[in-house]
Amino acid sequence: MKIYPIILSGGSGTRLWPLSRAALPKQLISVVGERTMLQETVARVSDWPEIMPPLFVCGNDHRFMVAEQMRAIGVKPLAIVLEPTGKNTAPAVAAAAHLLRQRDPDAVMLVLAADHVITNVPAFHEAVSRAAEAVAGGALATFGILPSAPETGYGYIRRGEAVAGVSSAYVVDKFVEKPDLATAEHFLADGGYSWNSGMFLFKAADFLDELQAYRPDIADPVAQAVAKGYEDLDFCRLDPASFEATPSESIDYAVMEKTRRAVVVLADIGWSDVGSWSALWAVQESDENGNVQRGDVHLQDVTNTLVRAESRLVSALGVDDLIIVETDDAVLVAHKDKVQDVKKVVDQLKAQGRTEPIHHKRVYRPWGSYESVASGERFQVKRIIVKPGEKLSLQMHHHRAEHWVVVSGTALVTRGEEVKLLSENESIYLPIGVTHRLENPGKLPLHLIEVQSGSYLGEDDIVRFEDVYKRV
Repeated sequence: MKIYPIILSGGSGTRLWPLSRAALPKQLISVVGERTMLQETVARVSDWPEIMPPLFVCGNDHRFMVAEQMRAIGVKPLAIVLEPTGKNTAPAVAAAAHLLRQRDPDAVMLVLAADHVITNVPAFHEAVSRAAEAVAGGALATFGILPSAPETGYGYIRRGEAVAGVSSAYVVDKFVEKPDLATAEHFLADGGYSWNSGMFLFKAADFLDELQAYRPDIADPVAQAVAKGYEDLDFCRLDPASFEATPSESIDYAVMEKTRRAVVVLADIGWSDVGSWSALWAVQESDENGNVQRGDVHLQDVTNTLVRAESRLVSALGVDDLIIVETDDAVLVAHKDKVQDVKKVVDQLKAQGRTEPIHHKRVYRPWGSYESVASGERFQVKRIIVKPGEKLSLQMHHHRAEHWVVVSGTALVTRGEEVKLLSENESIYLPIGVTHRLENPGKLPLHLIEVQSGSYLGEDDIVRFEDVYKRV
């Protein structure tokens, strides 16, 4: 049986702000280990005889980062499917199912979120193998996590009768929404409930049949979006108009709660969806005082606290049960009991028009990155890094002039009709309205300081004439 991992990477991860931002959500950053969560997710389904190359579903804004992170670990995706807009998991998985069925009519899909933690990978593989036995008989399998506490942040699945011939697999009796504490305690004492992991295994054809039967309003427009889709560089774009017509719905609501073919496979795999800072504290190794720390951290008389320093020293004294997270432009201090409200803070900051919920100071682009170093009235200074062999778009600005100084590496600069090669400590001036482009023709990263001056310095003052990344 060929199993195709489907990695859903469309979330924004607002509950892990300020580390996770809309432009760089938690699945694309290193949260627990050295690799990003996306890379960890792919690593746990690699080097496995039945496993095929992964297929990714993500948003347009994250497409280059997903591709770059796979190149960094030597993985060639089967496809990277771009959602024109986020429509929850049912349309995303349906699009992947259509594409897979075109390649392999018997394809089996292992649907995974890109931002989960699984600490017992062998047990995870074993659970997938058991689920595959049920799927071979036409079942749509989900994975139920054996609960270790009365968790109110997860949905639950109540088990029905056992599935014949498959170990620790049961017919799904019902799905239950996130409970209050008393109900969660009852579920734990009952012993017949498991946490809903949001991971699935089923044949692409079986899923599409059930989706068509129960939610044709989702099945039909997604089928059209795939049929009218097209290839763009390394990406598969869905037809925007068709996909926009699709209701936003989860797999659970659209199919799993309605189908009579749903089974739940119990899995004791060290799973967490890392849906909050307290959940991240719980899955990491702590010191003798229950503290989890990362970065330049100094603690004194501190217990049961997570402290994460990204850019400077963070010192805490005489506190307990706190979450302290520092980035180069924001600091979060919260009691563990209040971490679910971080999303409300993010929503309030967005309503105020602030940029901190969207971007870090370092902003990633397909050609490299830039970050603001200083800014004031009519000026801004940026540090720009261009990867070897990459180039920015051919562009111009209506309201600002720019001065570029090469710090290290080599820059090939187009300025109007002139093309000039710059080395370290050399500079060039780009007046307002002049067409220009920056390229790195070398083998090493190009580091450059950009000084902008003018009446308006926003990123939307860019007119692109030509772009290798097709952003024109």
